[in-house]
Amino acid sequence: MTDELYMRQALNEAQEAYNQGEIPVGAVIVWNNRIIARAHNLTETLHDVTAHAEMQAITAAANIMGGKYLKDCTLYVTLEPCIMCAGALGWSQISRIVYGAADPKRGYSTFSPNALHPKTEVVSGVLADEALNLMQSFFAERRK
Repeated sequence: MTDELYMRQALNEAQEAYNQGEIPVGAVIVWNNRIIARAHNLTETLHDVTAHAEMQAITAAANIMGGKYLKDCTLYVTLEPCIMCAGALGWSQISRIVYGAADPKRGYSTFSPNALHPKTEVVSGVLADEALNLMQSFFAERRK
């Protein structure tokens, strides 16, 4: 299985968020080559600023894993995690994070590059153009 394959699944989640009027960020968590959690932003739906795709996916994956640590798991997310999500991912000790588009305005790497667990591997830029295009389309529609 490739990073692109799983990122496409995250992009499907982002499209679902887009369709629901949510900022189009999607995430999946993979363990043993199997998707164990799928999520997208739900901040508008739940009236909850913490309902980011990553936070939803962490909770779902922890329930499947039977514990709070996500060792040996990979998060695929369409947008670079924010500081809040990076902190939660750090506490989860997730092994790997693969994200699409960078977020220079709110991404963790700009404001808190050490938020993740020291052993977490990060891969950026996977299908970044597709993730960015979806985000730009969403905001272009909102600004009309």
